Amino acid sequence: MSGTTEAIADSGPGEVEPHRRLRLAALGDLHYDGRSAGSLRELFADIQRSAEVLVLCGDMTTHGKPEQMRGFIEELTGVAIPIVAVLGNHDVDSGAETELVAILTDRGVTVLDGGQPVVIEGVGFAGVKGFAGGFGRGALAPFGESLIKQFVQHAIDEAIALENGLRNLPTETKVVVLHYSPIAETLEGEPDIIFPFLGSSRLVQPIDTIGATVVFHGHAHHGRLEGSTPGGVPVRNVARPVLAEHGLPFLTYELPAPERRREHRDDGRQP
Repeated sequence: MSGTTEAIADSGPGEVEPHRRLRLAALGDLHYDGRSAGSLRELFADIQRSAEVLVLCGDMTTHGKPEQMRGFIEELTGVAIPIVAVLGNHDVDSGAETELVAILTDRGVTVLDGGQPVVIEGVGFAGVKGFAGGFGRGALAPFGESLIKQFVQHAIDEAIALENGLRNLPTETKVVVLHYSPIAETLEGEPDIIFPFLGSSRLVQPIDTIGATVVFHGHAHHGRLEGSTPGGVPVRNVARPVLAEHGLPFLTYELPAPERRREHRDDGRQP
């Protein structure tokens, strides 16, 4: 699948490569448990050959134990392309998320949780884990018991962090990386009763207000592959079980990216 917006040609000096596009591989919910060493290496080798950036949408581990994340990192051996990631609810299960982020960062993975964005090849990436709470008029309100207010506040804090990340991106092309879904559409196929635990429409507000090119999320193993925000931003559910239903080991998605300049050598040869 490819994005719909063409890259704008740079009219500055020097030659540019026309219609350059950046190919992403997006995937979530691998749930590595540390007991199946080597089980993901072929998958990641295929991604290395197929894409220029790897996007991981959370739940890299089953219970968020540091030894599981270290094992997951070993599965990435041979992956030389940039990797961006957010944590999932399984990754925070053991309360060791600070250590997990350090393990990923030491490997060179850019962890977007907290709203800190990154620019790769002229394409901006912003993301958070996100949180639950429901959608539209059914979204949980911050009223009543203090525990309910704390629950809702966490969803609000995640939305604010995403908003800050998007606002701090100077790029025209913006990719949003989440674990929880910002819309109900990509949850269809899951039991309706659990929709409020699979995402929050509070996440969609910064996406449609500031703008984004595409959104990737995971978490909903029986949801739909494709959807869109009310503002028309494409949303893709890249949970591994959903992709498997479509015969996909991972989702590739092409995005417009700034053209690379090609400088001429004095002898006329290309560098």
